Amino acid sequence: MPHPLAPLHVETVRTRHGLRRFVGLPWHVYDPTRHPQWVPPLRVMVRDGLDEKHNPFYRRASRELFLARRGSRLVGRIAAIENRAHNEFHGDRVGFYGFFECADDQEAAGALFDAAGTWLRARGLDTMRGPASPSFNHECGLLVRGFRHHPMFLTPWNPRYYVHLHEGAGMRPVKNLLGYFIPVGWERYQLPERFRRQAERATRRQGLSFRTIDLDHYWDDAAVMWNVYNAAWERNWGFVPMTWEEFRAQARDLRRLIIPEFVFVAELDGRPAGFCVILPDYNQILKRIPDGRLFPTGFFKILAGKRRLRTGRIFALGVRAEYRNRGLMALIAYEAYRRGRAYGAMGVEASWVLEDNEAMISPIQAAGAKVYRRWRIYERSLTG
Repeated sequence: MPHPLAPLHVETVRTRHGLRRFVGLPWHVYDPTRHPQWVPPLRVMVRDGLDEKHNPFYRRASRELFLARRGSRLVGRIAAIENRAHNEFHGDRVGFYGFFECADDQEAAGALFDAAGTWLRARGLDTMRGPASPSFNHECGLLVRGFRHHPMFLTPWNPRYYVHLHEGAGMRPVKNLLGYFIPVGWERYQLPERFRRQAERATRRQGLSFRTIDLDHYWDDAAVMWNVYNAAWERNWGFVPMTWEEFRAQARDLRRLIIPEFVFVAELDGRPAGFCVILPDYNQILKRIPDGRLFPTGFFKILAGKRRLRTGRIFALGVRAEYRNRGLMALIAYEAYRRGRAYGAMGVEASWVLEDNEAMISPIQAAGAKVYRRWRIYERSLTG
């Protein structure tokens, strides 16, 4: 805890040195002894998420970065983000915040939220919403349940006191995101038999098939998944369609991380109807890269350990609207379960499921999964 008499300053990041301090701030906040669940992020991934010049997200967005310090000690950070694509798609005047990290210091947290809100309000926006780092197509949500569990790859973990920092700064809950754990490899766990029967009937009667991604034609398959992604999520709360450039950038980053067996397309009579991407839980490896630096050895640790990982996360799963009444979501879940058992997987997390998305929740709960994590989206009016 910072010394209570040290003066608080909030500064705007303007230089490369300031950006390095912004990226490195979590190492000033998290103590591995007090926060054993925390996984050091890869610094290069955080920089990519902030890179206005090269990240295609910022072709339709802008951001400003703020650091809080007491004396010479850094105690917090926040990014204010104007996502013009969101406001054009939804007809809103919503601004976003993300990349929030802070010591247990309510004054610092309040000052950071105020700085972000002031910047957003000056751009004509009337609401501040988040966390979104930098958007809901990337890492989002504040963990409010499941603190004792180690986080899965590309999901946020934060201490419990972050909830009090948010609510003490006038942030109010607006939506919950759920995380389920499915213990596919546990000896006592079996997917209900009706899932298998439905899959067999669909294969015979509907011409259903599952095609594993072809790494030799990776970009062709990525384009198929991009089209399904934008069609499948179109009516989800907060969703904004991704441009091909945005989707391609994410697909490029994930190309070396995927295990082909766990990236597949569902086809009905040869037409793409849905897809599933399950990523290994690389956080088990990132825990062994405490400084968050990919080079000189971090990259090789990741690639060398990939095939030994036995848990993962459903990173993306979607079905075109016209096929949802055929129970395709449950059939994709069964296919993922079948592949996981054959691979020797122990479990998979299905996460960031909107709390009111019954089309996703029903088959997950039918599979016997329970909510074990919960993230929350907050917002605050900028007009009061």
